[in-house]
Amino acid sequence: MTEILLIRHGETEWNVGKRLQGHTDIGLNSEGVRQAAALGRALLDEPLDAIFSSDLRRAYDTAQAVALPRGMKVQTEQGLRERCFGAFEGLNHPEIKERYPEDYLAWQHREIDARYPDGERRAETLREFSARAVACISRLASTPGYRKIAVATHGGVLDSIYRRVKNMGYEHPRDFDVLNASINRVTWDGQNFKILQWGDVAHLEHASLDEGDNPK
Repeated sequence: MTEILLIRHGETEWNVGKRLQGHTDIGLNSEGVRQAAALGRALLDEPLDAIFSSDLRRAYDTAQAVALPRGMKVQTEQGLRERCFGAFEGLNHPEIKERYPEDYLAWQHREIDARYPDGERRAETLREFSARAVACISRLASTPGYRKIAVATHGGVLDSIYRRVKNMGYEHPRDFDVLNASINRVTWDGQNFKILQWGDVAHLEHASLDEGDNPK
């Protein structure tokens, strides 16, 4: 049995502007840096056998905030990336609806095999993305000798794991939290995931870059 601390990356400016990030490599904003630092402090005494991260900066820098105070190394995995949205990346909802009205409808209906127009990269279907994300986390958690690992990743990956546990179809609208810098505790027994705790952000309350100070 392996416990997985699934962590969504800290906040970015594109999160604030509700722009799809996908594979676009956006860094943390100042709030995201604050969140990551608070996360690192909260997990400082947590026994971890390994720390993994998506290779995109927003996830990697979040993982580094956990790893550096412990003297651990972050291992990057492309399989932990967010879904690639093709031409949708960099756009917000109104812009996508205006430029790609039919594809926007497919997105809103959560059509699992819809492939959006290509942008800088070829878009993934929801089926392709979820299979890739779940397989990557299953593989990491199955590494011999690992009892507890931290995985810094993206909202879509957390969504995929939650739906896998709850046997929830992708056509069902998201009715659960996927929060920046949240800790989501899940176990893997070699065949199935089980949720122990979801959406924990208690560590972010009143936290600042310098512990004990409140810059606001």
